[in-house]
Amino acid sequence: MLRCVFLILVAMLSACTAVRVQPVDASLTVLHVCIQNNPRVQVADFVPVLQEGYERHGVGSEVYHGNRPRRCEYMLTYTALRSWDLKPYLSHAKLHLYKGTQQVASAEYHLRAKGGFSLTKWGDTKSKMDPVIDELLIGS
Repeated sequence: MLRCVFLILVAMLSACTAVRVQPVDASLTVLHVCIQNNPRVQVADFVPVLQEGYERHGVGSEVYHGNRPRRCEYMLTYTALRSWDLKPYLSHAKLHLYKGTQQVASAEYHLRAKGGFSLTKWGDTKSKMDPVIDELLIGS
Protein backbone atom coordinates (compact mmCIF):
# COMPACT_ATOMS: atom_id res chain seq x y z
CA MET A 1 0.00 0.00 0.00
CA LEU A 2 2.79 2.41 0.93
CA ARG A 3 4.49 1.59 -2.37
CA CYS A 4 1.34 2.53 -4.33
CA VAL A 5 1.07 5.85 -2.48
CA PHE A 6 4.74 6.55 -3.22
CA LEU A 7 4.30 5.77 -6.94
CA ILE A 8 1.24 8.02 -7.17
CA LEU A 9 3.11 10.84 -5.41
CA VAL A 10 6.09 10.48 -7.75
CA ALA A 11 3.79 10.53 -10.78
CA MET A 12 2.07 13.69 -9.53
CA LEU A 13 5.36 15.48 -8.91
CA SER A 14 7.03 14.47 -12.16
CA ALA A 15 7.23 16.96 -14.98
CA CYS A 16 4.37 16.57 -17.42
CA THR A 17 5.83 18.41 -20.38
CA ALA A 18 5.08 17.60 -23.98
CA VAL A 19 7.29 19.02 -26.72
CA ARG A 20 6.64 18.40 -30.42
CA VAL A 21 9.05 19.80 -32.99
CA GLN A 22 9.27 19.69 -36.76
CA PRO A 23 12.79 21.14 -37.17
CA VAL A 24 14.08 23.32 -39.96
CA ASP A 25 15.32 21.19 -42.85
CA ALA A 26 19.11 21.15 -43.10
CA SER A 27 18.90 22.23 -46.74
CA LEU A 28 17.54 25.65 -45.68
CA THR A 29 19.84 28.46 -44.63
CA VAL A 30 18.05 30.68 -42.15
CA LEU A 31 20.06 33.82 -41.43
CA HIS A 32 17.31 36.25 -40.44
CA VAL A 33 13.76 35.86 -39.13
CA CYS A 34 10.99 38.43 -38.91
CA ILE A 35 8.83 37.79 -35.85
CA GLN A 36 5.21 38.83 -36.20
CA ASN A 37 4.19 40.56 -32.98
CA ASN A 38 1.27 38.84 -31.25
CA PRO A 39 -0.37 41.43 -28.96
CA ARG A 40 -2.53 38.75 -27.32
CA VAL A 41 0.47 37.09 -25.67
CA GLN A 42 0.75 38.16 -22.04
CA VAL A 43 4.12 36.48 -21.34
CA ALA A 44 6.29 39.61 -21.12
CA ASP A 45 9.67 37.99 -21.80
CA PHE A 46 8.53 35.60 -24.53
CA VAL A 47 9.77 37.54 -27.59
CA PRO A 48 13.14 38.47 -26.01
CA VAL A 49 13.66 34.77 -25.18
CA LEU A 50 12.85 33.87 -28.81
CA GLN A 51 15.27 36.49 -30.12
CA GLU A 52 18.07 35.34 -27.79
CA GLY A 53 17.48 31.71 -28.80
CA TYR A 54 17.65 32.50 -32.50
CA GLU A 55 20.73 34.68 -31.99
CA ARG A 56 22.42 31.79 -30.18
CA HIS A 57 22.08 29.87 -33.46
CA GLY A 58 23.43 32.73 -35.54
CA VAL A 59 20.00 33.82 -36.76
CA GLY A 60 19.21 37.52 -36.56
CA SER A 61 15.66 38.66 -35.88
CA GLU A 62 13.38 41.64 -35.87
CA VAL A 63 9.85 42.10 -34.60
CA TYR A 64 7.24 43.65 -36.86
CA HIS A 65 3.67 44.82 -36.37
CA GLY A 66 1.06 44.59 -39.13
CA ASN A 67 2.11 43.49 -42.61
CA ARG A 68 5.27 41.46 -43.11
CA PRO A 69 8.15 43.52 -44.46
CA ARG A 70 9.02 42.51 -48.04
CA ARG A 71 12.68 41.98 -47.15
CA CYS A 72 11.74 39.12 -44.81
CA GLU A 73 12.31 35.72 -46.38
CA TYR A 74 11.50 33.87 -43.14
CA MET A 75 8.65 34.76 -40.80
CA LEU A 76 7.91 33.41 -37.33
CA THR A 77 4.47 33.46 -35.75
CA TYR A 78 3.89 32.44 -32.16
CA THR A 79 1.35 32.06 -29.45
CA ALA A 80 2.01 31.62 -25.75
CA LEU A 81 -0.36 31.05 -22.88
CA ARG A 82 0.20 31.41 -19.23
CA SER A 83 -1.55 29.78 -16.35
CA TRP A 84 -1.75 30.80 -12.74
CA ASP A 85 -0.97 28.84 -9.57
CA LEU A 86 0.26 31.19 -6.85
CA LYS A 87 1.92 33.15 -9.65
CA PRO A 88 1.71 33.20 -13.47
CA TYR A 89 3.83 30.76 -15.50
CA LEU A 90 4.20 29.69 -19.15
CA SER A 91 2.01 26.65 -19.77
CA HIS A 92 1.73 26.45 -23.57
CA ALA A 93 3.53 27.87 -26.62
CA LYS A 94 3.50 27.31 -30.38
CA LEU A 95 5.98 28.50 -32.98
CA HIS A 96 5.46 28.40 -36.74
CA LEU A 97 8.31 29.28 -39.12
CA TYR A 98 7.45 30.16 -42.71
CA LYS A 99 9.49 30.72 -45.83
CA GLY A 100 7.19 32.98 -47.80
CA THR A 101 3.79 31.38 -47.30
CA GLN A 102 5.04 27.81 -46.80
CA GLN A 103 5.51 26.51 -43.27
CA VAL A 104 9.02 25.04 -42.96
CA ALA A 105 9.18 24.28 -39.23
CA SER A 106 7.03 24.26 -36.11
CA ALA A 107 7.29 23.61 -32.41
CA GLU A 108 4.91 23.19 -29.52
CA TYR A 109 5.58 23.30 -25.78
CA HIS A 110 2.78 22.13 -23.50
CA LEU A 111 2.51 21.47 -19.80
CA ARG A 112 0.04 18.61 -19.43
CA ALA A 113 -2.58 19.32 -16.78
CA LYS A 114 -0.98 22.77 -16.52
CA GLY A 115 1.98 21.23 -14.71
CA GLY A 116 -0.02 19.57 -11.95
CA PHE A 117 2.02 19.45 -8.76
CA SER A 118 5.37 19.69 -10.54
CA LEU A 119 7.56 22.44 -9.13
CA THR A 120 9.21 22.91 -12.53
CA LYS A 121 6.06 24.55 -13.90
CA TRP A 122 7.21 27.80 -12.28
CA GLY A 123 10.47 27.75 -14.24
CA ASP A 124 11.24 30.83 -16.27
CA THR A 125 10.36 31.21 -19.94
CA LYS A 126 14.00 30.82 -21.00
CA SER A 127 14.45 27.44 -19.31
CA LYS A 128 11.29 26.15 -20.98
CA MET A 129 11.76 27.58 -24.47
CA ASP A 130 15.55 27.29 -25.01
CA PRO A 131 15.42 23.49 -25.54
CA VAL A 132 12.45 23.92 -27.90
CA ILE A 133 14.26 26.59 -29.96
CA ASP A 134 17.43 24.48 -30.02
CA GLU A 135 15.52 21.48 -31.37
CA LEU A 136 13.67 23.64 -33.90
CA LEU A 137 16.90 25.10 -35.32
CA ILE A 138 19.15 22.04 -34.98
CA GLY A 139 19.36 21.49 -38.75
CA SER A 140 19.97 25.07 -39.83
